[in-house]
Order: sequence, then structure tokens, then C-alpha cells
Amino acid sequence: MEDKLAEMTPPLRVLDVQKLAVGPKKIDVEFTDWEAILSEIIVGDCFGVDRMDYLLRDSHHTGVAYGKFDHFRLIDTLRILPKEHSESEEPSLGVEEGGLQSSEALLLARYFMFSQVYFHPVRRIYDIHLKDFLKEWLCEGFLEADIEQHQSITDNEVLAGISDSAANSSSSGHEHAWRIFYRKHYNLLYQRQPADMLINPDPVSVFYEVLNEEFGEKHVKRDYYTQKGGSTDFPVLRRDGSIVSSLELSDVLNRIPVASVDFIFVDPGKKAEAEEWLVSKKEELLKGG
Repeated sequence: MEDKLAEMTPPLRVLDVQKLAVGPKKIDVEFTDWEAILSEIIVGDCFGVDRMDYLLRDSHHTGVAYGKFDHFRLIDTLRILPKEHSESEEPSLGVEEGGLQSSEALLLARYFMFSQVYFHPVRRIYDIHLKDFLKEWLCEGFLEADIEQHQSITDNEVLAGISDSAANSSSSGHEHAWRIFYRKHYNLLYQRQPADMLINPDPVSVFYEVLNEEFGEKHVKRDYYTQKGGSTDFPVLRRDGSIVSSLELSDVLNRIPVASVDFIFVDPGKKAEAEEWLVSKKEELLKGG
């Protein structure tokens, strides 16, 4: 998009857009202090407006309360502060002490939205079915790199493609489209259990490998993902004027876990048989038999 950005008045420099869009962690160029702060305001792990927006928006549109927090109070107490215990004097976004609870609420909201909504097994399996469909439906399995052609494929075109492919057994991606269109998605067979991990540290890998051999790779799918980002260490301006790490003041922030999933899904036509088989073999497999 470099040419299009250059045509704007005033022109936009591509590097400036890159800096603000991804931040210093993902682009190896020098940032000024103000560029780092502006980027943190947009995409920062703790207080980026992108994070605040998607939590509140997704919470509203999915009809759940997990993603809600007092964003008005949080924004009112945001401050640009030096990083505590840092050798450099590089500034960072932090909060006044009175905004610490709002910060906790934001990061808890993120954890609950991941664990209850973004990592919901039905949502995850539809991601898999959609990716499998696109790999077969798109030319050579990829979106076009050309901007005009890339922008011509919107949600409308993809949804129409799913509808057409679901109705035509000879179409590319027919099976995946059929599962999406008629809600014949693969069903959850097993998810990682703490009790099983006491016996075997990686039970999902063990079960998945053997299930593939028993029922065929086509009928079994695995999905694993760990929440990224989410630093809970930021400076806090105390009422006495001192600046300390948030982790020194908040027991909550020290205890927020990282959300992760590890699922095994199975073809619904094989689910009953697979469940019975797994129950009979589970203990033996966990113990390495």
C-alpha cells in the first residue's frame, strides 16, 4: 500500500504506520520515546486501545459479561511513567494507584474472554473447518497478494462460496463447506485434564497419536493454542509520588493464569465409538502401555 499512502495529503510514511501498528517488539527499527508511547497506546499488551475495544465489543455482541470492565476509570488514571527497575529512562504507560483495580479488571476480562469465548471448543472447530475450506477453495490455497484482488474477496464472497460448495459434492472444499453450512462440525472428544497430567505430562499427544491410528487421520483433529502477550507488569504511580511495579501491589495480577487449550475433535459419526474406545484405553495409555 506504499503508493496509496504516498498519494495522501499529507503523505503517510510507511515506516511510521508500521511502527504504530505493530510496536517495537515486532519490528527491528529504532523508536523514539514518543513513537514507543503512541504504539503502546494502540497495540500495547496492557493498555492498548485495540485490546480494550475488542474485549468490550466482543462481550457486547456475544451477550456475555466476561469482557466488561470500567474503561472510563482506567482511561482517567492512565499516565506516562518511567519503567520501574529499568536501566533506561524509557517511558511507559502506567496508572495511578487508584486505577489499579480497573487494570486488574481489564486483564481478568481478557483471561475470561479467552478461556470462555475465544477458546470455546465449538468456535475453535469452526476455525479449523473454515481454514480447511479456504485451503481447497482459494487458488493454490492462498489469498491473492495483489491489493485489488485481495480486497475483492470479502466475507460475502466466502459465505457464498461455502453455500455453493456445500450444495455441490464435486466443488472444491465441499466436505468442509457442508460441515459449516449444515452445522455438522467435528465434536469435542477430549481436552487436557490436570488429573491426567499428573500421570502423563502430555496426555493429548498420546491420545491423539493412537486415535489417528485407530480411527484414521481424516476423522480426528487436534487443536492447541496458548494465549499470547498479556504482560501484567506496568508502572504504578503511588499516592506518595513513588513509582513501583504493579506486581508489587497486586496479588491478583500475580495470579492471573495464561489461558490455553489442547483439544481433540472427532467426526460426529465416529464419536460414540471413539468415546467408548478412549474410556477403555485411557488408563493404559496414560501409564504408557
